[in-house]
Amino acid sequence: MPVYKAPLRDMKFLLNDVFDYPGHYASLKSGENATPDIVEAILSECGKFCEEVLSPLYQPGDEEGCKLEDGVVTTPKGFKEAYEQYAMGGWQGLSAPEEYGGQGLPASMGLLKQEMMGTANWSFSMYPGLSLGAMNTIYLHGSEDQKQTYLVPLTEGRWGGTMCLTEPQCGTDLGQVKTKAEPQADGSYKLTGTKIFISSGDHDLTENIVHIVLARLPDAPKGTKGISLFIVPKFLPDGNGGIGERNGVNCGSLEKKMGIKASATCVMNFDEATAFLIGAENEGLNCMFTFMNSARIGTAIQGVGPAELSYQWALDYAKERRSMRALSGKKDPEHVADALIHHADVRRMLLTQKAIAEGGRGMLYYAARVADHMVEGHAEGDEQKADKYDDKLGFLTPILKGFLTELGNEAANIGMQVFGGHGYIREHGMEQIARDTRIATLYEGTTGIQALDLLGRKVLLMTQGGAVREFTLIIANFARKHLTDKRLRPFAVELLKLTAQWNLLTVRIMLAARKDRDVVSAAAHDFLMYSGYVSMAYIWARQAAVAIDKLDNGGDESEEFYKAKLATAEFYYERLLPRAQTHATTMLSPSKNLMQLDAEDMSFTA
Repeated sequence: MPVYKAPLRDMKFLLNDVFDYPGHYASLKSGENATPDIVEAILSECGKFCEEVLSPLYQPGDEEGCKLEDGVVTTPKGFKEAYEQYAMGGWQGLSAPEEYGGQGLPASMGLLKQEMMGTANWSFSMYPGLSLGAMNTIYLHGSEDQKQTYLVPLTEGRWGGTMCLTEPQCGTDLGQVKTKAEPQADGSYKLTGTKIFISSGDHDLTENIVHIVLARLPDAPKGTKGISLFIVPKFLPDGNGGIGERNGVNCGSLEKKMGIKASATCVMNFDEATAFLIGAENEGLNCMFTFMNSARIGTAIQGVGPAELSYQWALDYAKERRSMRALSGKKDPEHVADALIHHADVRRMLLTQKAIAEGGRGMLYYAARVADHMVEGHAEGDEQKADKYDDKLGFLTPILKGFLTELGNEAANIGMQVFGGHGYIREHGMEQIARDTRIATLYEGTTGIQALDLLGRKVLLMTQGGAVREFTLIIANFARKHLTDKRLRPFAVELLKLTAQWNLLTVRIMLAARKDRDVVSAAAHDFLMYSGYVSMAYIWARQAAVAIDKLDNGGDESEEFYKAKLATAEFYYERLLPRAQTHATTMLSPSKNLMQLDAEDMSFTA
């Protein structure tokens, strides 16, 4: 069975050399204890846990899946014991506030942990991942009593958490939510309704599960303006940190899914369940965005993770599997055929995976620095600072989620292709990666929803193009600094062209949308993908700049490591970045070619 190896060398290169996380952490109050030695020790121990405990459960968990019997959901063999190790190791509270039992480290440390866990075993990582979203929501919007009641057991990992958003009739349109919450004399509510697609909705890993639920109060305004947010525990707290009586919430069924079968995705029924309002009445969707944004950043990891995992396994296979002779002549004359890795087309596939995995990781780490400042602003009560960095992160989030999951899906399918027919056979694990990855472009908002959020909301409506201007200025300033270095000039010149084009495209769409509103929806997907390719180009240029500096002046890594970075950056610019121009052309195509065909004329089968 293939195994996962934590990419610690690449992680340290990005953290220490490309993004100066030691300096970044030194500037944060929460970074006081995140010294380079501590960070390295945490990464090493987490990598070991992922390699030795989580990775071996990946394929068996898929084979067994979760089960619902007599109203009880059980996870695959080994998951409960692995979760106990996870909780005992203090991993759940790594970035949680110290006053609620956490270690108080920067939020980005949690992302580094999630990346390794998600790559080793995505299904397992979803259980604690959903809990983190619940913790963030309660921390930012809950009362002090709610924080004391729920954050401590959640931080300890004794309790789990979920987000309960959509319903059978809703999909992404949460304005259609029908779940009702009736106020009670004691200040609580009785909540009734059905929620679907609830990850970690029920399981046997924790003693309690805290559901964060969207519902409507009586006489609430219609649409999204009339949605409130509630805490609904599986077991009511007993007031002493433990659990009391069972609440009126249960798992009606487990979704039969294409992938992530070891993750319990549930239909949850609430039958006059005792609920507690979190945040202000009818402000539930605003509060829930805290949960959704953290979930979307987490989901972006499922673009990087499968690219990394599929690349690792495909690379090993390509070095061992032999087929035909290389066109340039024998490479392994002592064998009957050359290894796959000597064929240029196989190299194309492997380098595409490598560029996606390492470029995507860089994009995540860039955004994680922004998230650290946002979280610190909230912790300090500095809402101006929090809002400033929330806006910056809000622009990056749909790019990370939409673009990286689309490329992660591509990388997973490429991995199957490297294996050929064996990639289609379950024992090799490649088809599982592809199945597990497919959901990433769908949940927490499909790629189309992310694209509309980016172009329609963040770029056009909220900032009138200002978000693009701000980010492209950062890229352009970086490029100008490196125009005089002949080795970096090709990257710098291309980046300057792209930043100018990105702004021009934004203006052209803005002007076209004044006459035709469908232009925004028609252009959104291509705009998002274009934004992703340019953003990744910036990240690869930064890696190339550091690699050249280390080759000239020496670094902690080998010369071969830095040369590989430079070669991969060149591959990205010459082989993958040209895709951006197709998106640039397509996004300016008029909406007429999409909308002119009548719906009843889309098919003539009957």
